[in-house]
Amino acid sequence: MSRQIQVTFDAHDPRALSSFWRDTLGYVHPGPPGADLAAGADPLAAWDDFLESAGVPEDRRNSASAIEDPDGTGPRLFFQQVPEDKVAKNRVHLDVRAAPGLAGEERMAALEAECERLVALGAARLRRSEPEPPMSAGFIVMADPEGNEFCLD
Repeated sequence: MSRQIQVTFDAHDPRALSSFWRDTLGYVHPGPPGADLAAGADPLAAWDDFLESAGVPEDRRNSASAIEDPDGTGPRLFFQQVPEDKVAKNRVHLDVRAAPGLAGEERMAALEAECERLVALGAARLRRSEPEPPMSAGFIVMADPEGNEFCLD
């Protein structure tokens, strides 16, 4: 039997990092438990209200955040606050499939366009690897706002 997974990120600012990945992947922040959010309602504002009403001290309200695939097919991403900095290269990273079905110059142009969009959201471009058929179609290595590496492929 297969299992569902959740990918967990350590973060200094879970809300900001989850918002970056939400915008990167087209995910959404779920509402708090028992909340029936109206169409267009801000789930983060609902979380603020929920945590305040639950008596969570203000300095603890950014200790965790999560995002979910609105289609329910991708894994849930969870962001937990930690005090330490990232100190080494990730041993696991996400590959963001930004150019499915494309090849050559068309593929690399699509990756470059997505790279530009993500840099505007706070990512950093680290390096570009050119296509080397048949082993590699080319990709761009990036880092999210807290330094976690990921690839556009």
